[in-house]
Amino acid sequence: MIYFDNAASTRALPEVAERFTEILLNTYANPSSGSRLGMEAEHVIKESAQTLARIINAQSHEEIIFTSGGTESNNIAVFGTAKGYYRSGKHIITTQIEHPAISLPFKALEEEGYEVQFLPVDEKGYVNIDDLKNAIRSDTILVSTILINNEIGTVQDVETIGKAIKNANPNTLYHVDGVQAFGKYKIDVRKCNIDMLSASGHKFNAPKGLGFLYIKSGLKVKPIMFGGGQQKGMRAGTENAAGAAAIALAAEESYKNLTESTQKVMKIKKHLAEGILYGIEDTFINGEDIDKASPYVLNIAFKNLRSPVLLNALEDKGIFVSAGSACNSKKKVQSSVLGALGVEEDDIVGSVRFSFTRLNTIEEADICLEALKELVPMLRRFNRKR
Repeated sequence: MIYFDNAASTRALPEVAERFTEILLNTYANPSSGSRLGMEAEHVIKESAQTLARIINAQSHEEIIFTSGGTESNNIAVFGTAKGYYRSGKHIITTQIEHPAISLPFKALEEEGYEVQFLPVDEKGYVNIDDLKNAIRSDTILVSTILINNEIGTVQDVETIGKAIKNANPNTLYHVDGVQAFGKYKIDVRKCNIDMLSASGHKFNAPKGLGFLYIKSGLKVKPIMFGGGQQKGMRAGTENAAGAAAIALAAEESYKNLTESTQKVMKIKKHLAEGILYGIEDTFINGEDIDKASPYVLNIAFKNLRSPVLLNALEDKGIFVSAGSACNSKKKVQSSVLGALGVEEDDIVGSVRFSFTRLNTIEEADICLEALKELVPMLRRFNRKR
């Protein structure tokens, strides 16, 4: 099996699964209980939070809130800011290429009377910094941007964006959806003026159902669910010590040899991309150029072809890729991201996303390439006959 759908989800590392199981079996007491076993579980959570805080250069482990994943983290950031800062204004800003876990909460707030701006992007997926600066007002309470786009791999310049936001209005909060970036990209929340950062464990070889949200100390972000007051009241519910340990270990493993891993993945991406672009007619990259986009995501349009047909044919050969965001793959909707880039509808239908991890190999790229060279011409002939 060749798995090039890692932007949708990654395989948990064996050592991460082992750590997860170890805590489940041995440190299973409720972290909120006052017993020795409970205190041991609480210590696991604190150590895990310290690990994550150190990686992103947060001031304190108390700025890390463990969640069930990127969607919950994003929702807390958006709705929590709206609840905490509604007296300061009801103007919020995001872009046209956000994940649904951001765009849909923004639309929900719009229905509640908030003024929402969805900033356009250029043909490579970048937000215009001048447009952003001009959009920020005295009543702008939140700006949210994705760091690495999950469909096209465009990397936003969050340091420049963060600086622009604070120069325009120091009171405007900056949230970054780092779900596709954390574990693959160095993130310094203080250097980039990031007030909130979302991450999801299953994107960097931890189990599903695990995530975290960084919230800078001193913010008035409010909880969106209530219960026992765990995690400083920001995320009620019995804490998951095993999950905290697993996501922290996966993060450590991801950043241990990040430079070497990134270089390896880029070689795989370039090898596959160049083989497709120079070896198969009528193909082009959606978004940024190979070298400038994330090494982990490659989106290519195959003209005169429907991507679901190609995906099924590849799957028959044991090769797994996707047509874009896994969150939309079963809804039969066109990609709003590619539409925002100005990609023609017929080319959107024929676009395929390949996404990688450090566990992939050049040999896998070669096998995938040979399969594409065989399948694409055949499927195009079939498509023309219909």
